[in-house]
Amino acid sequence: MGKPTGFLEYERETAGRRPVAERVNDFFEIYVPLPPEKVARQGARCMDCGVPFCHSGCPLNNLIPDWNDLVYRGRWREAIRALHATNNFPEFTGRVCPAPCETSCVLGINEPPVTIKQIERAIIDHAFEQGWIRPQPAPRKTGKRVAIIGSGPAGLAAAQQLARAGHDVTVFEKADRIGGLLRYGIPDFKMEKHLIDRRLEQMMAEGVTFLTRAFVGRNVPVEDLRRDFDALLLAGGAEQPRDLRVPGRELQGIHFAMDFLAQQNKRVAGDTDLAADPTRSAEPILATGKRVVIIGGGDTGADCLGTCHRQKASAVWQFEILPRPPEERSPATPWPLWPLQLRQESSHEEGGIRDWSVATTRFSGDEYGRLRKLHAVRVGPPPHFEPISGTEFEMEVDLVLLAMGFTGPVRGGLLDELGVALDERGNVATRDYMSSIAGIFAAGDMRRGQSLVVHAIAEGRRAARAIDRWLMGESSLP
Repeated sequence: MGKPTGFLEYERETAGRRPVAERVNDFFEIYVPLPPEKVARQGARCMDCGVPFCHSGCPLNNLIPDWNDLVYRGRWREAIRALHATNNFPEFTGRVCPAPCETSCVLGINEPPVTIKQIERAIIDHAFEQGWIRPQPAPRKTGKRVAIIGSGPAGLAAAQQLARAGHDVTVFEKADRIGGLLRYGIPDFKMEKHLIDRRLEQMMAEGVTFLTRAFVGRNVPVEDLRRDFDALLLAGGAEQPRDLRVPGRELQGIHFAMDFLAQQNKRVAGDTDLAADPTRSAEPILATGKRVVIIGGGDTGADCLGTCHRQKASAVWQFEILPRPPEERSPATPWPLWPLQLRQESSHEEGGIRDWSVATTRFSGDEYGRLRKLHAVRVGPPPHFEPISGTEFEMEVDLVLLAMGFTGPVRGGLLDELGVALDERGNVATRDYMSSIAGIFAAGDMRRGQSLVVHAIAEGRRAARAIDRWLMGESSLP
């Protein structure tokens, strides 16, 4: 602990955001990083708290007090070693993770918590700037081959760990680029995609092979993978979106959020073919000049909101069926639990109308089958969400984006062909990350259901260790 009185002397200070009037006209990242001396001061706020509850808040068990102290002391190279000891991709988590570590920070009991996420991002960005991030190829090869299906954060983390253990790793991705939801689910204004590309360069130098437009179960036969590889890892995510089964759902102008977000990321990349993969819509989805309703109040809904602002929608509403959360931490979720409270994302600063306790009952359209109106009612609290009589309303809309989360991995196809058992939620059932079939493993959202990027990376690392141990009898992977 570098400065015992740091938490008494320094206030929490976070990175600034570019002005709204500027950032809504582009898709560059919105944050303005703090200078290193201010980041070091934030590291000094980390307390000698005895039991660092931030560890329990972080699924990766990041060594948070260690690298906070190292940053305060200016020992940045040691800080990146401590950070990489538990996290393969801190440049991703430092940008898009909601930071459950901060909500369990001991200082956060009665003061603003340490800016853990900001310090994490500063460490990795500084390390890349200094040229410290270099390939770490395995000193010797094992002769074992591992196929990873899916290139999201779980698949990438597992691939890097297994390659460093000496295995020959091939990642199969059905989309035209590597990255999964990092590439096509997160807008560039939250995370620019060159951050993925520079990691892929490192991983290729470490021996990982990446195959795009490789849709296992379609143009890549499952039996070929079973024959040619010693182990398979299913890391395809929970891609089955939750649908809204109401009258009028079939009208033109109602789309899933991920189709909308993926298309915009492809536009930013300079593509004219808007279908990221065979499962995505190629029909252009644009909010420009339209009245848009986003159904779903979570992070994906906020990402759609920010994208609508940049596409110059005429008006945007974001509806959530749950009640409005309290402004401060709810007593029902005391420290160190993840708090139930109202969150203001950068997209909400930029405009739009948020509304809670709203349930959509139907859509209506014109004689050409195009969406024209949304019909809704206000509802009571969960779990029943009873409609409140006399609160029915309708509004004219041109575009509806469904951002209500995901129900699990896509059924049929690969999972059916492999014959792996599923749990009661429809995810791949595992024991120590191995499925019901020997040699086939699962990790990430495909195993645990829709979750956070930090959980996905942690799952990938743990699955890699399980695979390494199964192949070799033991494992030295962390």
